[in-house]
Amino acid sequence: MPLVDRVQQDMVSAMKSRDEARLSALRMIKAALMKLKVDSPKPVDEAAEMQVLKSLIKQRIEAAEMFRKGGRPEQAEKEETERTLIEAYLPAAAGDAEIEAAIAAALAETGVTSLKQMGVVMKATQAKLTGKTIDGKALSEKVRARLS
Repeated sequence: MPLVDRVQQDMVSAMKSRDEARLSALRMIKAALMKLKVDSPKPVDEAAEMQVLKSLIKQRIEAAEMFRKGGRPEQAEKEETERTLIEAYLPAAAGDAEIEAAIAAALAETGVTSLKQMGVVMKATQAKLTGKTIDGKALSEKVRARLS
């Protein structure tokens, strides 16, 4: 089932249960997905939808951080609640063991030994972890540590 349809079903259940916070977050997700669908000249695939969700999560993290710095913890909590709801639509996160195995396989496959070619290893590792949610920054740090 397409992601937009799953979000729509969840919106209906949130309306029935009168869960305003959840409904608001779901409407935001649906609006972002529909915008992607309208703006894209070709059919939208699952990878593009996941990219939209990841950007929404990043926005929520940054907003929560700014609200905390600005002394508005209640608004930061709202942003973090929305973030957890959005994360529920992403595929399962890759575990540390999985990430380490993918990095090892990518290093063996590419034969890279210097930090200058870190991008090659990153690309190969991400290809091996396709379908899983990965934190790019954490992955980058692990690859850098392995190459140093």
